[in-house]
Amino acid sequence: MRYSAGVLVYRRRPGLQVLLGHLGGPLWARKDAGAWSIPKGEYEPGVEEARAAAAREFTEELGLPVPAGEWLDLGEVRYSSGRKQVVVWAVEGELDPARMNPGTFEMEWPPRSGRRQEFPEIDRAEWFDPDAARVKLSAGQRPLIDRLVERLSAD
Repeated sequence: MRYSAGVLVYRRRPGLQVLLGHLGGPLWARKDAGAWSIPKGEYEPGVEEARAAAAREFTEELGLPVPAGEWLDLGEVRYSSGRKQVVVWAVEGELDPARMNPGTFEMEWPPRSGRRQEFPEIDRAEWFDPDAARVKLSAGQRPLIDRLVERLSAD
């Protein structure tokens, strides 16, 4: 099992909006639906606390710190493959996606070329309302949007 932790930043202007990142690299370049993600990354339970990993990964992926504010625990989801578990917190805040300075990863590209190239982990970030976010996100992360909406409507 692989474990990931992330932070879903949200704002209320007049309606709820969440900040998502479009996955970087050539495999995602021409995709939209299902190609966006809550900023998150892997960690090793017992070695690193999930919340610390969520903050670290948010900063690595976007190049921006997590906004100051209360962390709302949205719980965990497991991907349908059963091989990945993601825990996410939501934090209210205001971030300008134009200020993003993403971390990078390296991969062989083009495939079987022997050449390694560097790509941004997240190539852009945008604000979406919950309905649009559900379309943009992979199926495994969609329940987290519903949990945020439920949590905020109960407050």
